[in-house]
Amino acid sequence: MDLIDDPRQGQNSPEFTVTELSGAIKRVIEGEFAHVRIRGEVGRVSRPRSGHIYLDLKDDSSVISGVIWKGVSARLETQPEEGMEVIATGRVTTFGGQSKYQIVIEDIKPAGMGALMALLEKRKAALAAEGLFKPERKRPLPYLPHVIGVVTSPSGAVIRDILHRLRDRFPRKVLIWPVAVQGAKCAPEVARAIQGFNALSPGGALPRPDLLIVARGGGSVEDLWGFNEEIVARAAAASDIPLISAVGHETDTTLIDYVSDRRAPTPTAAAELAVPVRHELVAWLDGQEARMTHALSQGLIRRDQRLRDMGRALPRPDTLLDGPRQKLDMLGARLGPALTAGVQKRNVRLANMSGALRPGTLRRALQSEQRRFLALVGRFRPDALGLDQRRKLEAATVRFRPEVLLQDHKRKLDALTVRFRPEALVQDQMRKTQLFQVLARRLSEAGQRQTQGWRKQIAGLERLHETLSYKSTLARGYAVVRGDGDVVTTKKAAQDAASLEIEFADGRMQVGGKPTPRKASGNPPEQGTLF
Repeated sequence: MDLIDDPRQGQNSPEFTVTELSGAIKRVIEGEFAHVRIRGEVGRVSRPRSGHIYLDLKDDSSVISGVIWKGVSARLETQPEEGMEVIATGRVTTFGGQSKYQIVIEDIKPAGMGALMALLEKRKAALAAEGLFKPERKRPLPYLPHVIGVVTSPSGAVIRDILHRLRDRFPRKVLIWPVAVQGAKCAPEVARAIQGFNALSPGGALPRPDLLIVARGGGSVEDLWGFNEEIVARAAAASDIPLISAVGHETDTTLIDYVSDRRAPTPTAAAELAVPVRHELVAWLDGQEARMTHALSQGLIRRDQRLRDMGRALPRPDTLLDGPRQKLDMLGARLGPALTAGVQKRNVRLANMSGALRPGTLRRALQSEQRRFLALVGRFRPDALGLDQRRKLEAATVRFRPEVLLQDHKRKLDALTVRFRPEALVQDQMRKTQLFQVLARRLSEAGQRQTQGWRKQIAGLERLHETLSYKSTLARGYAVVRGDGDVVTTKKAAQDAASLEIEFADGRMQVGGKPTPRKASGNPPEQGTLF
């Protein structure tokens, strides 16, 4: 039954099913409020796995539920967050399953500059709390990158300014990743560009950049809002490649400026930060090379001078050998007499030992021992001794019998004879004679070498003397002029002299007057006049 049907007879009002009533309310509300714009504060925000967004819009006294379908949420420039004041555009409808009305949001934007700044401050505080803005996270930029990756719009003036500045300062290879620099696609494309550059493998077909530049020209807060998105800030913070942010003009600041490794006030300034000036670098290298060459040459000069100073402090080689040579001469002079004295001393000792071992001397010693033995035998008669004493006497008698004593002396004599055999003495004398001859030969050779060295030195000095002597100068056609016994060095002295004597290489010639007496030494003076 429709709402416009007349009631049946006996009924005060028509009857509707729940679904009929809910549909009627839905048609009325959707017909009355086709599209509306609502200003309010975002309350509860729910994002289930389906991708839809459910939220509440509220003011001081009322709340209205809202829903953003999955396809619409992906196209939104600004994602709703709790506490943000927004302007939502959509259509009001009802949801009969829960008997409530809601707005199906087709577009949502911040309510104004204050809301944008509040959202920006909220995101900034959240990222700062995670430590993404800390200075110790920022990495130094490479001094001279080989490849530079630029994330910007390929059709704007920004990329031309960057390329022109790089070409003027230091040409480098540049990889451009084209992105949208404003609008709903800006934030996801910039984040994917940063992640894409980091995903390149070093040494691959497409070289991996050593430095990234994210650049955009100036604009309003809304135009630059894509670089304030959290996805862009986190992608820049997670970049393994050092990153320079150059978004907007010098007074513009976005979240990517806080998380990047360096912030450039303009895109042109980013190119200046990326590379040095080539001619300045070449000049600096030339200066360093000159300084290094100068330092090296000065070091060599100082070491050479120090070596010369130390060399002058060292004694001459001949001086070092003078002491050992003199000691060798002294020992050589003492060697012969010492050998002779040693042989004579051993001869005397041998004579003394052999004199004590003559047969007559041994017989006299044997007779003396026999007399001493007989005297002892007389003192100890066998009848006066006991059995034990007689046994000891008999043992002593055996020890002092003449033949036993004679054998004992013979053994000692043989032992001494072995030690003092003439053959051993002769061999020892021959060995020492050979050693003496070797030492004498070495001494003679050393003396000859020393004599030859002295002769060579004397010959060298003699040749030097002949070279420096004025006689060799005379042999080349010069002459020495003497007047009145002295060397004449000036024209006036020659005119005043009574007579002149000219000395040539083959003799002297008198010019006027009497001959000038020669000096006793016969050596010419140190100076003379040469013609």
